Amino acid sequence: MQFTHGGELVARQLAAQGVDTIYTLCGGHVAPIYEGCLNNDIAVIDFRHEQAAGHAADAHARLTRNIGVALVTAGPGVTDAVTAVANAYYARSPMLLLGGAAPLKTKGMGALQEMPQTGMFDDFTKASFTIERTEDIPEGLEQAFMAALNGRPGPVFVELPFDVLFNVVDPPEIMPKVEVVPQPPDVSAVQAMFDLLRQAEKPLLIAGTQVYWDQAHDALRELTEQTGIPVYTNGAGRGTLPMVHPNCFKLTRSKALRQADVVLLIGTPLDFRLKYGRQDWNPDSKLIQIENDVNELNHNREAEVAIVADSRLVLEALAEGLQGIRYDAWLDEVRDMEEEKRSRQAEWEALDDAPVNHFRFGAEVNKIIDEDTIVIGDGGDIVSASAKVIAVTRPGQWLDPGPLGCLGVGIPFAIAAQHLYPEKKILVINGDGSFGLNGFEFDTAVRFNLPIVSIVGNDAGWGQIRGPQIQMVGEERAIATGLAPTRYDKIVEAMGGAGEHVENPADIGSALQRAFARRRPSCIDVALDDKGMAKTSASTPYIV
Repeated sequence: MQFTHGGELVARQLAAQGVDTIYTLCGGHVAPIYEGCLNNDIAVIDFRHEQAAGHAADAHARLTRNIGVALVTAGPGVTDAVTAVANAYYARSPMLLLGGAAPLKTKGMGALQEMPQTGMFDDFTKASFTIERTEDIPEGLEQAFMAALNGRPGPVFVELPFDVLFNVVDPPEIMPKVEVVPQPPDVSAVQAMFDLLRQAEKPLLIAGTQVYWDQAHDALRELTEQTGIPVYTNGAGRGTLPMVHPNCFKLTRSKALRQADVVLLIGTPLDFRLKYGRQDWNPDSKLIQIENDVNELNHNREAEVAIVADSRLVLEALAEGLQGIRYDAWLDEVRDMEEEKRSRQAEWEALDDAPVNHFRFGAEVNKIIDEDTIVIGDGGDIVSASAKVIAVTRPGQWLDPGPLGCLGVGIPFAIAAQHLYPEKKILVINGDGSFGLNGFEFDTAVRFNLPIVSIVGNDAGWGQIRGPQIQMVGEERAIATGLAPTRYDKIVEAMGGAGEHVENPADIGSALQRAFARRRPSCIDVALDDKGMAKTSASTPYIV
């Protein structure tokens, strides 16, 4: 009879699910899992803060469309990871947080780092529970995988007490890999969609995160090319239709929504990004809502058709059923609106201001991005402006926090991306504020020889908050929004990476090219105009 400890069982079950990496900060409560990882060829990347480890697991999940795993110790290790779990929940990312816990045999007696943990996650996970017997680890983790991957993807927290991990048992049969079965759409709902779209003159399709998770990008392209329906992408949907595609638009969504008569919304909640389905919408428009989360259906706005289904299967059915239907006049109208907006923005992208304007910054970054570049947005105004300029062309090429708007994801996301794709260029667009949250993880990138690049738009302040604050109360009363003009490139150099400072916009591209050529963790610090967004009328204007 061969006995196996709980940490080994955890690692075997992770390996069975195809997990090849865990992201962690070490702790004695979870030590047996590390040994199990070594035995099962699972890479262990250790961070300087548990929040960063959680963000890295989130990115791993998004990029692999599988479970991403963070492992943290009990008590403060778990509480430090809470923000990363919450962010993953709202971004629909199936990360698994494994948390250590005090021994069950001393539960309630005041052991080191003992505290109630599972209840903290009840409101923003798919499941949160404790595995109380070593022999139940395989089945418990299979349940966690099922919860995280099926329906709306999302995080799960599993608490593993110290003695459960250290105890040994006769190993049971390891459970098979969890597979997600696509849910076909209801036939009557598809017919109702046909009826609405055949009558429509000005339909829009908004492709959100679910289009990415369902790998529906080919079906999306086929439908828009066949019918001419204009497409706007949102969340992880960016890149599911290349932004350079003539039917893909990004600058005129609000204007188009005010005219659209049918909106086909796929995997995007009717939240602030879409004005809750009310403001900026044609009040007479009809809504078709495709979701993997039944709780999002009819939320904030009643839909004429609202179903839970796999978006790829829906798009394929629509392409088949709408043969011969074209929306060319409307497509041309949207193209004209987009071109007018793009022409105005092009003037901002050409500004030679020094310090650098946000839109010129984005334009210079866009010049060096190719299909082998993954771009991560982590900041306020600088990411808002850059996102309007940068054209991603494939699924998974753009990552950002998601609707929770959690700053600090950039460097952890980049570390996971570079680990998964060592041959690709990984670029973080950072604000100087967001860099301060997890910028110390450049230490992790250096230790693991991961040549990520961060380009920091440095305006010495929390610009997205400071601008409106100045407008409301004046610059002399705009408190808690100023930062020092810190040279972030020097900080990265001190950690063993490379750094460069840029003041002229024409020098941004060459600095980025040098950074990628070095194949070392690198930071480019760009002096940014703190009034740049106001000058382009792209944000609430400053009082000057």
